[in-house]
Amino acid sequence: MAEIICVLGTKGGTGKTTASHMLGEGLGLLGHRAVVVLTDTGRALLSRDNRRYLTADARTPEQLAKVVEKLHALKGWIGVIDGGGGRTEHDRRLASLANLILLPFRDSPEDMRTVRDDLARLPNSLGLPSQWPTNPWQRDSAKRLLDSMLGDHADRLLDPVAAVSSSKLLLLETLPTELPTPLNNACRALADQVLDRLGIDEPLTTR
Repeated sequence: MAEIICVLGTKGGTGKTTASHMLGEGLGLLGHRAVVVLTDTGRALLSRDNRRYLTADARTPEQLAKVVEKLHALKGWIGVIDGGGGRTEHDRRLASLANLILLPFRDSPEDMRTVRDDLARLPNSLGLPSQWPTNPWQRDSAKRLLDSMLGDHADRLLDPVAAVSSSKLLLLETLPTELPTPLNNACRALADQVLDRLGIDEPLTTR
């Protein structure tokens, strides 16, 4: 059956949808068959055109059940479920489906307080520092804050995903035919980290 990754978190505005599509793109670049699943009723389904991954609509409970059932029947696929924000009960349901949960958060005390609570309530989750500053001074400041607030969870934190302005291209209704190299590199690096945590070292399609 497919591996299922859920991108969740109590707080909105942490970059869950962007991270979901970056992961889908990165998995595609690494030769994996992936689908990014939309559950947020406040967003529109994006076209599959020019993407290295599929998109699927699961904005209703019935649609979600169908998508999960199909994923369970597929060997060698990876499903990335974008959970949206501020839906604790919905998160619990999605978490029960996941092989791995990602919790994106930004470099603010509020985000870190929230992700600390989410890590406690979701045992199979990892924190994902998202849209991380690239300016050296800001990056050092973010690292100090991270160490002070989440140092006890260091083993459950992925490496930061640096802010890449072109990541907004992934949220266009139709993807451009080519993406900038820095964006592709960031997507690939994120996917590498996630695959490592899942214990996957080669495309499942080759197994």
